[in-house]
Amino acid sequence: MTDPIDDTRFDTGSFAPIAVATRSGLDESLHFGAGLVRDGLGAVEACIGDSATIVYPRSSLKPLQADAMVAAGLDLPADLLAVACASHSGEAMHLDAARRMLEMVGLTESDLQNTPARPHGAAARDAARRAGTDASALQQNCSGKHAAMLATCKINDWPIEHYLAVEHPLQQTITAHMAQLVGAAITEIGIDGCGAPAQAFSLSGLADAFAAVALADGPVARAMRAHPELVGGTGRDVTLWMRAVPGLIAKEGAAGVLAAALPDGRAVAYKIADGSDAARQAVMPKAMKLLGVDRDTIQRLVAETRVPVMGHGREVGQLRPLRWLASD
Repeated sequence: MTDPIDDTRFDTGSFAPIAVATRSGLDESLHFGAGLVRDGLGAVEACIGDSATIVYPRSSLKPLQADAMVAAGLDLPADLLAVACASHSGEAMHLDAARRMLEMVGLTESDLQNTPARPHGAAARDAARRAGTDASALQQNCSGKHAAMLATCKINDWPIEHYLAVEHPLQQTITAHMAQLVGAAITEIGIDGCGAPAQAFSLSGLADAFAAVALADGPVARAMRAHPELVGGTGRDVTLWMRAVPGLIAKEGAAGVLAAALPDGRAVAYKIADGSDAARQAVMPKAMKLLGVDRDTIQRLVAETRVPVMGHGREVGQLRPLRWLASD
């Protein structure tokens, strides 16, 4: 039996140890999390913490939002649809794609209402600073999603002035479609960092939704598989995993969320309790192992995506995942 924690909806069973950081041979920091892995028929094969915990998937919602927009008539080339699913790095290829999406429906970047920011990717951010480029909505990592939202409004003759409002026809359509993918009513909707509505639901629902998108093999899944570099960016771990694992669709979300699925419906979703993106990245190899990805691929990607612990300018340890129930 779990005990409540004062002043929060979480209890002592919500999260369990999921990753540990080791420094100079001694475990230093422990991260907690929750998640599950489901097989192609929806049965839970492994879990950690409470997979019924309600979370904000944050940007892990983007493929689901894009799927809703495609169902509402959005018809884009695969590369542009991939950027609609992206938390992109702000590289030229990402910004060009977002501009092209807007141009297709007679709009410009001035119509974007997402929060202005510098690029998400370190290289692109440094280049923008050196060039004296001010923060902008186009550079912000959600601009592809927002361009797709505007395009969907234009296609349906919906007003674009308040397209981020929860009661707007676009957002109502997205939430209704998302509920179908999740398999449950969505009653909690917050505001994401970019200004768009952020639906909240269980981690098990998130895994089921990604499984549904992967199994359908529709435009969204095909776009993500064909253009993983546009879903993330150069050197981004989600891009590297999608490149390496045939048929994988994967999307990270702010505050330590990850969801992924394979074409046969195997899927995983997890959240790091303290919102650590480093821990989220460190758990990815364990998630891929639980999905059945081959050992050689995992070992190669671990070398590319491992999260080191640094001391005096050199690696003195690393952040590594812990065991999930019924996983080994």
